[in-house]
Amino acid sequence: MCAMRLSERQPEIRPDELVESLVPPPRFDDVRLATYLPNEDEPSQRAAVTACAEFITEVNSDSKAKPRWRRLFGGAGNGETGVSGRYFDGGFGVGKTHLLASIWHAVEGPKAYATFVELTHLVGALGFNTAVERLRAHRLLAIDEFELDDPGDTMLVTRLLSELMNAGVRIAATSNTLPDKLGEGRFAAEDFLREIHALSARFAVVRVDGPDYRHRGLAPAPEPLDDAALRESAASKADSTLDDFDELCTALQSLHPSRYGRLLDGVSVVHLSQVRPASDQNVALRLVSFADRLYDRAIPVLVSGQPVSELFGAEMLSGGYRKKYLRAVSRLAALARDGAVIS
Repeated sequence: MCAMRLSERQPEIRPDELVESLVPPPRFDDVRLATYLPNEDEPSQRAAVTACAEFITEVNSDSKAKPRWRRLFGGAGNGETGVSGRYFDGGFGVGKTHLLASIWHAVEGPKAYATFVELTHLVGALGFNTAVERLRAHRLLAIDEFELDDPGDTMLVTRLLSELMNAGVRIAATSNTLPDKLGEGRFAAEDFLREIHALSARFAVVRVDGPDYRHRGLAPAPEPLDDAALRESAASKADSTLDDFDELCTALQSLHPSRYGRLLDGVSVVHLSQVRPASDQNVALRLVSFADRLYDRAIPVLVSGQPVSELFGAEMLSGGYRKKYLRAVSRLAALARDGAVIS
């Protein structure tokens, strides 16, 4: 059996597919508030579940009572300037995406779910006014992995959220803070509220504290295979892929990150040969987006070369994108353990 190569794929997403594809990723198809298991040592997690349930009730009750013309043509002129959004603030691996997807599943449609990157791509592909028009009739927009490191994108999304909230759309969003520094999460929440300035009073912050559940009591990422064992594994598994790490990095450069999910359609296992630390920041950030889409789809990963835990060097882990890299390592290590089980 000959394994497929991701680096040879050229996935496409038509503009009219973009809004229709705004749903939680496959990993979160079946999550609900009832399936979230709060860490008993972290009271904020149980409080977050309660906050989610209250928000769901608010959204469903409000959207039922609101006449269609107010949802379509906006409610700002009618004094609708109260708290209508929720921002889930906490470290990676505490279940924020589980909570966000649970809200989405429980809210009656129309509704949309997107990562921050997918949302900026939607605006770029459709144009700002068309994107607003397509989303303003929704009851809920859920945004995962809200990013603050690109001022242009942050301003664009803030403007979009303003238009949508004025039209009566409820917003729920998550992002990451570092779990290893006392109090740092508070500052991240303040950063979020500062960057969305005019909208800050319309968001309530929900804290979700705790350690990364993906690694509680678990071993670190497994040791890499040798190249021969990697090729043998790829050849023996249906719908698996096998790529040279550098060639995959080059291929990712030619694709917008919003297409990385489509790149992985139909893939059961990803094999990467000769993995090594990312060569520069641009490559590293593309690998973060790729790792997120792998994790969304629960695709096991097997590698040769260096372990996935060494994908980002010390200099990158001490820089401004530290939390993104740590999240990617956390997710890739979990997928590598899945890969070790089936190898």
